[in-house]
Amino acid sequence: MATRGRDPAEVYRQLGVKPIINAAGSVTRYGGTSTRPEVLEAMTDSATVLVEMAELNQKAGEVIAGITGAEAGFVCSGAAGGLVLQAIACIAGTDPVNMHRLPDTRGMKNEIIIQNMHRFPYDQAYRAAGGVLVGIGDGKNCRPWELEGAINERTAAVAYLCAPFTSRRALSLSEVCRIAHKHQVPVIVDAASMLPPRSNLHRYLQDGADMVVFSGGKGVRGPQGSGILCGRRDLIEAAAASANPNQFLARPMKVAKEEIVGLLTALKIFLEEDEEAETRRYAWMVQRVADALSEVPGLEVTAEHDDYDYLIPHTVLRFGKDWRGPSRDRVLAALEGGDPPIYLNQQGNPDEFAVDPLNLTDDTLVTVIRRLREELFR
Repeated sequence: MATRGRDPAEVYRQLGVKPIINAAGSVTRYGGTSTRPEVLEAMTDSATVLVEMAELNQKAGEVIAGITGAEAGFVCSGAAGGLVLQAIACIAGTDPVNMHRLPDTRGMKNEIIIQNMHRFPYDQAYRAAGGVLVGIGDGKNCRPWELEGAINERTAAVAYLCAPFTSRRALSLSEVCRIAHKHQVPVIVDAASMLPPRSNLHRYLQDGADMVVFSGGKGVRGPQGSGILCGRRDLIEAAAASANPNQFLARPMKVAKEEIVGLLTALKIFLEEDEEAETRRYAWMVQRVADALSEVPGLEVTAEHDDYDYLIPHTVLRFGKDWRGPSRDRVLAALEGGDPPIYLNQQGNPDEFAVDPLNLTDDTLVTVIRRLREELFR
């Protein structure tokens, strides 16, 4: 906990690290999100007490199961750690011989089918457990028969990515689950950045997913290195069997006792918050940005909020044909090179960027608006 009256950023300055303004959202590269004070207090208290980790994992999993409506849950080391555990569970199960052999999966069911439109940098986490990725479809389409044709006696699972700016032309999760389950193949979902809305805690399981992972940091604002893994009891038990405190492949991806307590504390607060009020505040913030930049010639400025790409309200800035100012990349570089550095959301098209209010305060919002005006009016 920060000492009253002391600048909490000073600890970074002493290391020679610049504090930044993160208007890019819950991006791990830029520190994720600011941890809730109540979470830090719970972590400080729990760090001084010793417990048996298997029991803590079990009790924490029961809490996660109750929250998500899953059969079971587990606190993993971030969403990426959860992807490794998903693959381990589907490939090796609870067989200690197979668990010990990983990542050598020769002779096991080790193929993980994924739509090519869902390939992403973190899918290497499946390969870390010995999974062999089998891509289906192309850059524009994936058809049910392609999934049917890819399933065989070596198939361990079908992976599904739920993330902003993922193609909506991919097979739906419910369709993938229908086909996979017909062949007794589990479906594993990466939904790392899909909270809020809070309804997503239930949505993917209701669509038929067998295992789902969310980040415990990001929108939940728990410990940045934690994750929420939930799903079928047998698969969660298999994931836990290979994780800390057990001495198998996932042992290096341990989650400390205080991080587990911190995540459960954050989840409780997250669920108790008024999502409508939270959304109204975000909408007010992004409208302030839009109003401040609305008269810039050649620049289209909109406030956007949807169920696919902008899960909370964002201000989106698009450079039109009539734009005569500095290029998008030059504006972004100037903001990132300033003091303090400002990072914006760059997940959209090459001619646009966005302001994500998740990590902004009233003061930093003013700074972002001022710096945007300075660079755009050059």
